[in-house]
Amino acid sequence: MIDLNLQFAKDHIADEEWQQLQPFVEDAHRRLHQGQVPGADFLGWIHLPSQTLQSGVADILSAAEEIRAQADALVVIGIGGSYLGARAAFEWVKPEYYNQLPAEVRGGPELYFAGNHLSPVALQQLLNVLQGKRVCLNVISKSGTTTEPAVAFRILRKWLQDQVGVEEARKRIYVTTDRARGALKKLADEEGYRTFVIPDDVGGRYSVLTPVGLLPLAAVGVDIRALLEGAMQAEQRLSTPKFEDNPAYRYAAVRNALYRKGKTTEVLAHYEPSLRLFAEWWKQLYGESEGKDFKGIYPSSVAYTTDLHSLGQYIQEGYRNLFETVVNIEKPAVDLTLPSNPEVDDGLEYLAGRPLSWVNDTARVATQLAHSDGQVPNLLVTVPDQSEASLGQTFYFFELACAISGLLLGVNPFNQPGVEAYKVNMFALLGKPGYETQRNAIEGRLKAGN
Repeated sequence: MIDLNLQFAKDHIADEEWQQLQPFVEDAHRRLHQGQVPGADFLGWIHLPSQTLQSGVADILSAAEEIRAQADALVVIGIGGSYLGARAAFEWVKPEYYNQLPAEVRGGPELYFAGNHLSPVALQQLLNVLQGKRVCLNVISKSGTTTEPAVAFRILRKWLQDQVGVEEARKRIYVTTDRARGALKKLADEEGYRTFVIPDDVGGRYSVLTPVGLLPLAAVGVDIRALLEGAMQAEQRLSTPKFEDNPAYRYAAVRNALYRKGKTTEVLAHYEPSLRLFAEWWKQLYGESEGKDFKGIYPSSVAYTTDLHSLGQYIQEGYRNLFETVVNIEKPAVDLTLPSNPEVDDGLEYLAGRPLSWVNDTARVATQLAHSDGQVPNLLVTVPDQSEASLGQTFYFFELACAISGLLLGVNPFNQPGVEAYKVNMFALLGKPGYETQRNAIEGRLKAGN
């Protein structure tokens, strides 16, 4: 199971500083589980793993089998929580070069992601890669009107129709959207697309264990039952409010205590390239949940040891508002041994015969020690391995900790009102009907240089 180690934080925060938050955490836990918190309409994620396993995933697995049978490539179209969880899980579980492997080795279609930007260059490059392949689309959006995925879906849908015809395209488009309303739901009903539901009570950044994440993951052969079972284990284990039995609540309390001491930026660090997108998922989860009311810990991330050669200097000796949370995989999926070659003077012969995982983990310990000495508190979250079950535990661990952390901070962890601000300006400047007043006001400000 997931564990939290504070060895490299003890010089910067005394136990009583976070332990005194126990009664506040107990109160937040009670209110959270009784639905008495701000954003209570979006608490469906709390028992989502056990409820999904109980209700079954047969429909998702059936659609995944369809996709594998008819597609060389699956394109997931979504932004934010509509793609980050699936992509994080895909890169966590599957090999880094999955799409380059032969089809018989992959066991599923190539997987690509679109609709998370507005770059014509990137979208055209994707279309170039898809040329000549049998393609399925999985478009994910509650409303169907979010600009980035709506733009990508319109272009990819037209491309697919041009490739295979309108009737065949209908069989290759899968929609994950609202149960009853929205432009995408309306289109799916009209066209007869196979449709999956985003639960009303689960927000986007908490949605990876719904069809939002489960369908594309199942399509590429990720064991979604094991993913859910791991999350359910965490759901059960972390159902107590007591710090000694709940590492997620300890993590929430420690980061809150560090925030009160001026540590306003948290750096999520990892030592496996396959965790890069997990860090992006984590950043959205904490950034959208806590960054409001002019409060919140700024979420950042680094990929070690790579970033030790770029950001390492700043983290070691820069502005001291940082703390690090290191996600460490205890048992790597594979290992290599450094061969002996005394004829080459590369200074590595003393490591001959050593497993590379040991070298990597030694770099982790050395870095945590150095950064702690440099006044950067280090928290260590240990994950047993990179299996689906461990990933499910990790998703749930951080989701639950985020909810409690936001409540300790005194914000609503389940809304994101600030996300709409840029959209109003963008719609106005693009000339979207209904935004004429805002457009005039913005154009006036731009002309005045403000």
